[in-house]
Amino acid sequence: MIESVRAAFSLPDLRRRIIFTVGMLVIYRLVANIPVPGVDLQVWRAFTEQVSGNQVIDFLDLLSGGAVRNFSVMAMGVYPYITASIIMQLLQPIIPQLQELASEGESGRDKINRITYYLTVPLAFLQAIGQVRLVGFSIGGGVEDGLAAIMPNFGLAGPQLLPTFTTLFAMTGGTMFAIWIGNRITDEGIGQGISLIIFGGIISQILPNAARLFAIDDMTARIFTILAFIILTILTILVIVVIQEGQRRIPVQYGRRVRGRKVYQGQSTYVPLKVNTAGMIPIIFAQSIMTFPPLIANFFVGDMMGEGNFFQNIARAISGFGVGTYTPESATFYFYWITYFIFVVGFTFFYTDVMVQQQNLSQTLQRQGGFIPGIRPGKRTSDYITSVVRRITLVGALFLGLVAIMPGIIALAGSLLRIEGLEQSVLVVSGAGLIIVVGVVIDTMRQLEAQLLMRNYEGFIK
Repeated sequence: MIESVRAAFSLPDLRRRIIFTVGMLVIYRLVANIPVPGVDLQVWRAFTEQVSGNQVIDFLDLLSGGAVRNFSVMAMGVYPYITASIIMQLLQPIIPQLQELASEGESGRDKINRITYYLTVPLAFLQAIGQVRLVGFSIGGGVEDGLAAIMPNFGLAGPQLLPTFTTLFAMTGGTMFAIWIGNRITDEGIGQGISLIIFGGIISQILPNAARLFAIDDMTARIFTILAFIILTILTILVIVVIQEGQRRIPVQYGRRVRGRKVYQGQSTYVPLKVNTAGMIPIIFAQSIMTFPPLIANFFVGDMMGEGNFFQNIARAISGFGVGTYTPESATFYFYWITYFIFVVGFTFFYTDVMVQQQNLSQTLQRQGGFIPGIRPGKRTSDYITSVVRRITLVGALFLGLVAIMPGIIALAGSLLRIEGLEQSVLVVSGAGLIIVVGVVIDTMRQLEAQLLMRNYEGFIK
């Protein structure tokens, strides 16, 4: 890796691309520290400093690349664009027009990308409303009290209307600016821009989070927590690399083909099927589902229903779901993490099936004259590929599920071993964050090596 970076800086074009990428990431991090208009930043920071392990805040902070802690104009990050992209992927097998666009090659993909951008704007505006209200819920005291504490001028009536729209447009504009930066990095820099933006936000939070490990009062607990952080991080990165790079190679045989006057002999190759095709998307799905019921329940927690009301008590119990998930003494702890694990595994199978159906490998092989030895082309090939994908997806699904519930496992271990604060060892950077970081680093290094090979090849020709 060091030799590749050194060789890249020796080439003017690659050096310019790397410097451009770093410069755009610096601009993003600078803008991520500009607060949203109308927010009382002192109240917000005081709340985030005293609350540790809040599921809502941690989830939003991961998706925004750390911008939620500053309540900046980049507080939503590029997540509305990711949501729009996922929606478009799920709609392609359902809407024939989108299937036709996807089969048209580069021009069709450009049209789908344009539709994705158009869909991102209203999604970002709606998510800005939901995120502000969700943050108000997380503070407590009801939505009105929470919003009044951090955003005194937020509302949809009277003199609050203009400040509210200013806030919402600033957050929407920040999201579109982040997407623009990501596209510029993809076109003129090195790596996938959107992924690098999320990567930069996660990396920027590692040092502040690691500093909390040294603030633990008990010396013994501090030493065990720091050692657990180092060991777990190394082991998790090792497993992520093995699973992310793991693949099942299905052999494919091509028959003899005639092109004009030339006869091409049959070739043997393979189709690589990844163990973890879904990436970290199932974790995002599962976390979204887990935070949705408490969000809805908070609408029904208030004084208008009366104290001791049966439905209000149910709503209050649901709204507290996910709070205190690092205290194994309660039954909610086990219910939360078991449910989370089941959701992650289920969404992994669901999303992988959707991705495999979109690739339509059996028809592609049949159209190119290829076949899997011992398997008839057509439906038999499709069923065989589906069965293989589901078998290897089981490993990827269990891996994602264990990574997702690692904080709960460590919290339980800390409770059994009586080591206070041990769960903070996995809160420095979450498992989902590590998946993003490792995946982005591997992808960027591959692109860098491809650029080097291309330029060395050109130099050899000269």
